[in-house]
Order: sequence, then C-alpha cells, then structure tokens
Amino acid sequence: MTRLKFLPLLLALLSFRADDKPAYRLFAGSGKVSSYDKMLRELATADVVFFGEQHNDPIAHWLELQLTKDLLRLRQGQLVLGLEMFERDVQPLVDAYATGELTDKAFEEQSRPWPNYGTDYKPMLMLAKEQKFRVVGTNVPRRYASQVAKGSLSVLEALPTTEKAWLAPLPVTVDYELPGYKNMAKMFGGDAAHAAGVQNIIQAQALKDATMAHFLNQARPAGHLLLHINGSYHSDNHDGILAYLRQVNPTLKVRTISTVSQEQLGKLDQENEQKADFVLTIPQDMTKTY
Repeated sequence: MTRLKFLPLLLALLSFRADDKPAYRLFAGSGKVSSYDKMLRELATADVVFFGEQHNDPIAHWLELQLTKDLLRLRQGQLVLGLEMFERDVQPLVDAYATGELTDKAFEEQSRPWPNYGTDYKPMLMLAKEQKFRVVGTNVPRRYASQVAKGSLSVLEALPTTEKAWLAPLPVTVDYELPGYKNMAKMFGGDAAHAAGVQNIIQAQALKDATMAHFLNQARPAGHLLLHINGSYHSDNHDGILAYLRQVNPTLKVRTISTVSQEQLGKLDQENEQKADFVLTIPQDMTKTY
C-alpha cells in the first residue's frame, strides 16, 4: 500500500521536464515561429540573402557559418560570400588569401580586419579557402565615409579616378525619407541647429549602403546566390543597402535576416516584426564577443 501511495508522486517526478533554454529562436517577419530548415529552404531559392547581424553576437556568427556551409551545399557550390567587414581597396588581398597566396599572418597585417575578425569572421574565410568559393569585401574604405561625415558627399568629387573606383558611382543620391535614414535623423538630433551635421552622417551611411549594393551586385555571377553579411541596420526593413540594390537590379529575388535581442524568446516582440523575412532572436543576456 505504501508503494501505491507514492506511485502518483513518482510518476509526476518522472514526467517533469524543465523548460529548455534555447540560445536562439527563429521567427518569420510576421511573428510566426519558424525553423532553421524552413528558413534554409527559402533562402536557397534567392539570388541575394542579407544576414543582418549584431557585430558582437556569438550566436549570429555561428549561424552565419552554418548557413554558409548549408547554402554552399544546396546551391552546389554556386555561392559568393559578401562581407561588410572588408573594404574595396583590400579586395586583392581577400582574393589572394582565399586562393592560398597569402598566409594568415600577412593577410591579417595588411587587410585592416576588424578587431573581432579572428573569432567571428575568419572561420568563414577559412571555409572559402577550403571549398574554393569567392569572398568579396563590399564596404567603402572607412576613410572616405569619415570624410563625408565631416564634409558631405561633395568631398568625394576631388578624389583621383583610381580611388573613385572603390566607391559606388558618383554622384550618390540620398533619399532622406527612407525609414532608416529618418530614424538616424531622430537619433542624432535632426533639428535645424544640427541639420547640416546630421545630413552629413546620413550621407556617410548612404555612401556605405550604395557602395555595398554596387559591388555585391557586380560580384554575383548569373545563377549564383550571394550571401551578404552586414550590420542589421544596413538591411533592416528592406532598407539601406536594399534600397540602392533595387535601383541597380530590381529583378533580384532578395531575402533578409535580422538579429535582435529580447528578454524572452517565446514570441517576437511587436517592435521586431517585419524587420526582415526572418528574425533571429537572441536572449538579452547572451555573452558578447567584445
């Protein structure tokens, strides 16, 4: 009888399972829960995929590597990897490294890699070297973006022709009504007293967006998928780089991912809905790479 008394308690203990603590959760932009496999199948049919990351998030960097491997497999090697993290003037070094002509040491000394390159981006370049697919640095050399932020896009006109080749074709037009740029104006205090300075900052952002759109479009051979890694602000809301890409090649099938942090992963916060075709949600207390 004693054993029978404790049987319900024993069964309850055996059936108890603590809730999972997922490191991430995927949602469609609508807020509906998605899965990696479902996302992968859809992304594999695209011409261009933008993976918008938070630069110091380890989960996003890990998932970028997995996605690169899986898209490479599904597209039978017809993949190009585009990276915001490398600038146009170091493209010859990126090419030489991917083909094995440059050692790790020489490449890292000369290519101005980001401080978190070794942990966060090097694994993708090593994969490219191993699997022999192309990597393209798409970003404008930062010195030009800095000059624009201080003196407007007009400063670029005086550059030598050889240096203009590292930029989007001039003149770069800026649509200040794009949601991302309007939000920047609010963030930087876009009142009359600061208007010129804020416009220059937005122009520097637009120069980056236009340059990345121009060179990733150039880098994609017909029939290939181009996976582009960039800060999420450059592609959130199908804005930024995508706005310029639509101007140069409106027929491309484009899909986007945005990385966001949330206190809970049970549902997508309303403010994160429609940021991208897929939203990668990360716990707010996730450890950072820097």
